[in-house]
Amino acid sequence: MEVIMNKLFEPSSIKSMHLNNRFVRSATWEGLADNDGFVTPGLTKMMVELAEGEVGLIISGYTFVSPEGKSSPGQLAVWNDHFLPGLKDMVKAVHDAGGRIALQLVHGGCFSDPVLTGMKAVGPSDNEKGGQPPCHAAGRKDIEGMVFAFTHGAARAIKAGFDAIQIHAAHGFLLSQFLSPAFNRRNDEYGGSLENRARILLEVVENTRKEVGPDYPILVKLNSEDFLENGMGREEAVRVSAMLEQSSIDAIEYSGGTVASAEFMAPRPGMLKTPEEEVYYRAAARQYKQNVAIPLMLVGGIRSYTVAEELVQSGTADYIALSRPFICEPHLVKRWREGDHRRAECVSDNACFAPTAEGKGICCVTMQKKRRTAGI
Repeated sequence: MEVIMNKLFEPSSIKSMHLNNRFVRSATWEGLADNDGFVTPGLTKMMVELAEGEVGLIISGYTFVSPEGKSSPGQLAVWNDHFLPGLKDMVKAVHDAGGRIALQLVHGGCFSDPVLTGMKAVGPSDNEKGGQPPCHAAGRKDIEGMVFAFTHGAARAIKAGFDAIQIHAAHGFLLSQFLSPAFNRRNDEYGGSLENRARILLEVVENTRKEVGPDYPILVKLNSEDFLENGMGREEAVRVSAMLEQSSIDAIEYSGGTVASAEFMAPRPGMLKTPEEEVYYRAAARQYKQNVAIPLMLVGGIRSYTVAEELVQSGTADYIALSRPFICEPHLVKRWREGDHRRAECVSDNACFAPTAEGKGICCVTMQKKRRTAGI
């Protein structure tokens, strides 16, 4: 089969990290860590399969940086050196398969689960509102501890051999909550103006950069829009992106929505039948490109090779990030590179998340049923 080469498959670099193509596995909750957050063979197997499928950069599932910040069962952890041996083994396995892997760092904030942590959730503001979980406002020492936790999570990522880190400031988790007026009702230096709401994120970046040095890639995942009443919108997202560029961030991934955003949550349900229905955040990406120079990774609704190609060729995005399509087809990039440009098999029904709730880990239930029906 003829090998097709174009800009999607050109090598590129982000600081010290060299990538073989422009495809990124966007961080996805796999539900495959053990109850305490340690790497399991099943999780490593999934990462290796993505590397063998020629995904240019694999970003791990969201990894909690402190014990009270855990939000989901089967979530990966990096808050203690005890997790390093498993993380090192996973990274080595990915590298041996020819892949590159980044560790995503997160704190759940108000969406941390007290049942899992044994502690009350903490976020930017006290909250007892319907539709949002109860949590108490972080004090100054809490905030210092959170910044410390992200910084030391990054240090452990380097020790484990990860090629980069990604700071998760999207989807309504802690750093996203501070950015969003829908969650942040503080009246101190961490609330009110956008500059104040971005303060903790910028402190995390500043301290992390000091920890990892000038050449190590630091990425940020950011909401292009919260899709919440009084949430952060596109204009503010672009302003935060410019702040991150000035603060030494090397690339930003645009996503959108929160756990509380109903049908506009990050993994939007619903089949995308035509290329015109794809790309949830195209308008936000264009605004970004008019104002920010560092590379943009774009996730959300991209299902077609031609759409991915157009986004990169037109300069709308520098990297194409996919999540659910790789659950369905971990070898999708390899298939496309080899010339089979049929759209991704993913039907965006979100059935893949059901097994995680049962402790089995994420998988494409729909594809499994299809194969059983076909006798494969």
